[in-house]
Amino acid sequence: MATISLCMIVRDEAPVLGRCLASICKAVDEIIIVDTGSLDRTREIAADFTDRIYEFPWVDDFAAARNFAFSKAQGDYQMWLDADDVVPPESADALRHLKEHLTADVVMMPYQVAFDTAGKPTLTYYRERLLRRACGFRWEGAVHEAITPAGEILYAEIPIEHRKLHVNDPDRNLRIFGRLLANGTSLSARERFYYARELYYHERYADAAQSFRLFLDSDGWVEDKIQACLLLSKCEQHLGNADAARLALCRSFLMDVPRAEICCEIGRLCMEQACWEQAIFWYKAAIHAPFPADGFQDGDCHDYIPYLQLCVCYDRLGNLTKSQAYNDKAGRIRPGDASVLANRTYFRNQDRRNV
Repeated sequence: MATISLCMIVRDEAPVLGRCLASICKAVDEIIIVDTGSLDRTREIAADFTDRIYEFPWVDDFAAARNFAFSKAQGDYQMWLDADDVVPPESADALRHLKEHLTADVVMMPYQVAFDTAGKPTLTYYRERLLRRACGFRWEGAVHEAITPAGEILYAEIPIEHRKLHVNDPDRNLRIFGRLLANGTSLSARERFYYARELYYHERYADAAQSFRLFLDSDGWVEDKIQACLLLSKCEQHLGNADAARLALCRSFLMDVPRAEICCEIGRLCMEQACWEQAIFWYKAAIHAPFPADGFQDGDCHDYIPYLQLCVCYDRLGNLTKSQAYNDKAGRIRPGDASVLANRTYFRNQDRRNV
């Protein structure tokens, strides 16, 4: 049976660390905690689960800290989690069973990072979660660090949930990128994408648009490129460049089949111009768009959002029968949703007027 070393880097994670470790402790063989400068009870909480606690001075480099944590592992596989991650009981059970016959070099697992009010995942993508120690994998990237999967890769349907309770320093990542650039560091394609995204989050839309364009002309990962098209479109919208916004979305069609997120965004732009028939086309395209094999998956863009927007489009065209039918479809996904309930009230009022 394979053994697993859980390797974590933490700092001031007292509110969430116990929750995380309690959810995974029975599924792994050792727990390694690397503290990068906590001032709260993080180390005390970690000591309830392990005596493998180390200090690592923070140097504005997540990859460096994770590589240090990996260097302390003794198990066959190294596993990583963030302190605000949670391993559901069924995933912990599946992980224990996986160890009995595990031979792959890398195990990719779904990472559920956003949820609706009912707890349904709304944004999921695969991450490299277990890595064979003998392969010597190394983390790369000062921000949004990652390991490039290689060798025998196994996709295991063992979801990990990211359940954030508090917002970290919102300027941290942009500050790290700024230091790298000030030191003359050339950003990799992946770093360029995340730098552009940080600029977008900080509402520096012109700078973000320029950085997204540079990334799109690079050899970056296709999934990041499709996300870049979407975010570049949003930048152009903020800058008042309507045609450029549409062209950015259409550029994604050169990279892969149309994604639901892209189709929904085109549909939304059509609705803003009261082009209801065009919007209907794109929202129906979103419904039928395939889920990417290992990219970002916004489940709402495949059903709930297009259903709700098709309800509006058909209402504007005077087809209340289809409008109500799509609202009912949205309601089957989110029965208590405020928009769905408001639409039902609207339809009842329409029926009274027609009596």
